[in-house]
Amino acid sequence: MRIAYGVMGYGRGHAMRSGAVLPSLMAEHEVTVFAGGDAYDVLAPQFPTVRIPIIGYAYNERGGHSTSRTLSRNFSPMADLLFGGAGSALVEKEFRERGIDLVISDSEAWTHRAAQKLKIPRISYDHVGIIAYCKPHFPPDLRLLGMRDAIGYRALMGIPERILISSFYPAQPAYPNMHIVGPMLRPEVLKVQPRDGKFLMAYFNKGEHQYLPHIDRALRLLDLPVVVYGTPFRGQSENIDFRAPSNEGFIRDLAGCKAVLSTAGNQLIGEAIHFSKPILAVPEEAFEQRLNAYMIERMGVGMRGDRHRLTPSDIDRFMGNYDYYRSNMGEHAGDGRAEATETLHRYVNELGRKPVRSKRARKQRNAGPADERVPVGV
Repeated sequence: MRIAYGVMGYGRGHAMRSGAVLPSLMAEHEVTVFAGGDAYDVLAPQFPTVRIPIIGYAYNERGGHSTSRTLSRNFSPMADLLFGGAGSALVEKEFRERGIDLVISDSEAWTHRAAQKLKIPRISYDHVGIIAYCKPHFPPDLRLLGMRDAIGYRALMGIPERILISSFYPAQPAYPNMHIVGPMLRPEVLKVQPRDGKFLMAYFNKGEHQYLPHIDRALRLLDLPVVVYGTPFRGQSENIDFRAPSNEGFIRDLAGCKAVLSTAGNQLIGEAIHFSKPILAVPEEAFEQRLNAYMIERMGVGMRGDRHRLTPSDIDRFMGNYDYYRSNMGEHAGDGRAEATETLHRYVNELGRKPVRSKRARKQRNAGPADERVPVGV
């Protein structure tokens, strides 16, 4: 079967989750990835990938989301998405030329909407769907924001034929034909053994905006070393070691740190819980991250912090509860990769409009006599 796999390009978590299941899908099907932004940079070196537009947040000088800049930056891509434009035309053209039979999307709107227009069946596979397709589980102070985002997400993505959600916390489905699995632990993560380190690991998914002077001061006043990922800085400065992006290095430091200070992405939280590393979550203003930070605190595996007002006292208070957070990790640790992979394959077979053949069978079917073969452009 010919599958289009759309991946949201804002941040790296969507790409990491998708990368954990793509090899298994590609062993049985012809898969083309559609991604832009950070996801394109992560996935294109590994998988056949088409670059597409993205929607993302713009930041103000205080490191927060700027409503005016976000609206201005996204006006053109949103118009393209909603009313048709070059990006939409590109995706539809690729779908037709590649004979796409099925779309799997990780929060990626262009592939969702192209599939709807072309009447191609869809599978939604992400974490954000836990807001839109599960029964509300929002704290009182976030309830209205949660309902708003749930309505907006359903309006943008629709209701796919199948829904698969990967989450570090459980929720109750509100729609049929949906399934929830635990966090996706990449093979690289499972190969590394956790160690009781003596340093704090800090990660910011958009550190060029989020790593603010008061955060830098707070980290420099700590009595322990700090390893920082996600900023433009490099090298050792006092007790802080600024490190360049590195998949292996990041996992090694996550497994070997004492605790994690980070923005509140689902993927990193699931991996930190796997390694029994307490999390001080300093979420972005996005509702999903704010809800993730709330769930961390509710599960007893970490603490919520305010990224705009973080102080050394906040970090000291977090570290003071270190043993309590560690004691709750085993109850919530899990790996949903095998279950997610099995569910995706089942969904693909249920929705397939053509018999599923192995790659070997397709090659034998398509090869023919040598003098009849023609090159195929990709």
